[in-house]
Amino acid sequence: MLATAALICIFETAVVIYIMNRYYNSHFRTMLYLRGHILMAGIYMVILIFLGSVFGGLLVGVRKNGEVLFSHFFTTVFADFAFYVLLMLLSLMFPNPSALLVGLVLQLAVSFVFIIITGNQYRRFFRPYDVLLVYGSEAVKDLVPKLKTRKDQFNIVDMVSASDETGVIQDAIDRNSTVMLVDISAELRNKIFKYCYENSKRIYVTPKISDIILNGSATIHFFDTPLLLTEGNPLEYEERVIKRTWDILFSLLLMIILSPVMLITALAIKISDGGPVFYKQIRCTKNGAEFGILKFRSMVVDAEKKGKAVLATENDPRITPVGRIIRKCRIDELPQLINVLKGDMSFVGPRPERPEFIQKYMEEMPEFSYRMKIRAGITGYAQLYGKYNTKPYDKLKLDLYYIEQFSIGLDIKLMILTIKILFMKESTEGTAERIEA
Repeated sequence: MLATAALICIFETAVVIYIMNRYYNSHFRTMLYLRGHILMAGIYMVILIFLGSVFGGLLVGVRKNGEVLFSHFFTTVFADFAFYVLLMLLSLMFPNPSALLVGLVLQLAVSFVFIIITGNQYRRFFRPYDVLLVYGSEAVKDLVPKLKTRKDQFNIVDMVSASDETGVIQDAIDRNSTVMLVDISAELRNKIFKYCYENSKRIYVTPKISDIILNGSATIHFFDTPLLLTEGNPLEYEERVIKRTWDILFSLLLMIILSPVMLITALAIKISDGGPVFYKQIRCTKNGAEFGILKFRSMVVDAEKKGKAVLATENDPRITPVGRIIRKCRIDELPQLINVLKGDMSFVGPRPERPEFIQKYMEEMPEFSYRMKIRAGITGYAQLYGKYNTKPYDKLKLDLYYIEQFSIGLDIKLMILTIKILFMKESTEGTAERIEA
């Protein structure tokens, strides 16, 4: 709801500008007047809108109220923090943040009430889409439960197999305004998709791997013939240089800032059971090159004493008390800053897998190797938009989407979004059952 998002932005901007004028303006080296206030309001609103698009804190009606409230909390907190930094630069001091904190509480209280009321009203007036599922495999069984968690957006009214007679499928499509095509072979999907498009239906499609790769291709006009160009190496030379430079500088900065946290964690692990502080494990990065990924040890010593690679599970008995805390807060991942500095990893990229699991996955889907066209990352698309127990094929699609859509701006967006994900339970969930390779 664009109008709701606009009103929230205007209100929250008005609050911080009033507080700035009332409590901080006199501390600036040069007091701000009308033009200065307009400039600061514009800067704050741009930051608020940017963070709102990253966190999803302005998507009232599009997402569940609880999710929007959770996201908007991060949006407003980070926007106000950025505004406080601006106040510091204007005053060349650390101004008392108490007034801004009171304003933050007021912003959140009013915005939360507004989000709940407008979100509920939106769902009263806008019904969920009545969806027809046209499926081509058993994969639809995994999608249906996900759709049922969003009954505010989707209402499954019918299902039909893509292998049914053409007349049966077309009759079902004619009865519904929204169609979702799930894992259908290219030839069948092409016919069904064209029929839906011809009859002005709203169409959702679960993409094939080739669809995701083509989604990132460049459009070329060869005389009167349109062409799609996809490079074997998705990152240009300049992009690789910028990405690597960013990794080096930011990893050094974070290692300095987080050094007290890393030191306390190391001491806690050592004191708890006397075992080694770090855990080194072989993973694969760009072009399948193996490297030793570093983590703070969160499991008992010799957790894999049988010599087999074993994925962690939810409530895994091998996790130590200290390990359970640092895994929940993702502190165990901090030593990977060293891997980034060395060039084994990047901040953003596909999560590095163990060679045993890669071999296992590639037996079922050879395309799994595509995700190793770039350096592995600490965070990435699959980590942020998937879950720990997301199926490998779906993780592959998410990773390929990132690879084909790569930009420095997308990297920055995903790194900011990682902060929100750290506070979400599902981001640290284990698999439902243990998997051995």
